[in-house]
Amino acid sequence: MTAMTPALEVRSAREVHAGAVLAVLSVAAFLASLDLFIVNVAFEHMGRSFRGASLADLSWVLNGYAIAYAALLIPLGRLADRFGRKAGFLLGLGLFTAASAACAASTGLWGLVVSRIAQAVGAALLTPTSLGLLLNATPPDRRARAVRIWAAVGSLAAAAGPVAGGLLVELSWQWVFLVNLPVGAVALLAAVRVIPDSRDSARGPLPDLLGAGLLGVAMGALSLALVKVEEWGWTGGRTTVSLLGSVVAGGLFWWRSSGHPAPVIEPALLRVRTFAWANLSAFVFSVAFAANLLASILWMQQVWQYSAVRTGLAIAPGPLMVPLFASIAQRLSRRVEAGWLAASGCVLFAAGATISMLWVGAVPNYMTGLLPGWMLGGVGVGLVIPTLLASATVELPPARTATGSAIVNMSRQVGMALGVSLLVALVGKSVGGELRTAFGHVWMAAALLALGAAPLSLGVNTYKGVRP
Repeated sequence: MTAMTPALEVRSAREVHAGAVLAVLSVAAFLASLDLFIVNVAFEHMGRSFRGASLADLSWVLNGYAIAYAALLIPLGRLADRFGRKAGFLLGLGLFTAASAACAASTGLWGLVVSRIAQAVGAALLTPTSLGLLLNATPPDRRARAVRIWAAVGSLAAAAGPVAGGLLVELSWQWVFLVNLPVGAVALLAAVRVIPDSRDSARGPLPDLLGAGLLGVAMGALSLALVKVEEWGWTGGRTTVSLLGSVVAGGLFWWRSSGHPAPVIEPALLRVRTFAWANLSAFVFSVAFAANLLASILWMQQVWQYSAVRTGLAIAPGPLMVPLFASIAQRLSRRVEAGWLAASGCVLFAAGATISMLWVGAVPNYMTGLLPGWMLGGVGVGLVIPTLLASATVELPPARTATGSAIVNMSRQVGMALGVSLLVALVGKSVGGELRTAFGHVWMAAALLALGAAPLSLGVNTYKGVRP
């Protein structure tokens, strides 16, 4: 047998190394992406476990995570860029895994919420560092393919999450967190061995962690006002204080962003037209998405009395549409402008939510009531989200692309937190016949918000932004 030449040996070793790095980082990304659907499916079972907990209180299991993740995603990513991405990734993955164990061990609702926030901190650290490490460890000619695989694994998590969550909840809701422990531990050990470190050569200013805290307070206060509005009233003193607190914290956040050398959001980026419109559209659409998702799950479990497994299987077809139509959108983008693709997806999602509002009844009618609208919504998501993510950074300089992508993801998380809060505000403590009306209002709101996101999406068609 002819011996392999040194050049081929080096190339083969590099390919194996790059493949191992991709596998480890994709597994970590899978864990962070899995959280959304798997916890939503377990939401009803958590409520039964914590007797006396209202829907408003339970919402913080979802919102605490979303708010902390959104506020910390950019500053923690920048800290890792400065001090070492590998150390940041290992710390984030370790914290996410340990916090998952703490979630499973929680005996009270607020202990679970605190553990979920810790989980979000870990996810906010491991997500940007995993992409940065992947780009550094992959040869330039293979980076685009590696990033597509890394992103596809996240889509796979969204598709697998409902079914996995349903199966695990049949054991107990704690298992939706315990499943992270062996996967996280193996990924952590593998990462220590195979992932090379990287960091920025230029040491810029420290990121604005105080600004991130103000952003978290602004989002948290607004969410609090929404989820407590039924108890406090729209004109109640506590509602007014929460709303004012949100406005003040948001104003201080923007003031700091305008003068800080390393703000969470660089104001100059928002002068880039495509970036600004993509963020606004992604935010509004995510409010609709989160409200529609949780409404569909809660309806099946609370009204139709579906088991967690049956709910997971019923939810799965929607997420399965996302990667399929994301691929179709990519092919269509050669002939159709991005704004029209995203706007079409918004309209399809709105049509799906409208179908749910009109056709879903108290008597289970999954095949003729919920499924058509749910799958149509999945088609819409597949057209909207990947298109907006790709379009948001098209006008940004290369040095701002990673930051721009992180800001869009932050906008999505903020929208999802408000979507959950909107559902709580509309459903509240409704029972009996009121429940059908309340959920109908949620689906109507989701449809109107998605329709509102459609014209906003058209803003990404105009490539005349000002580069920061």
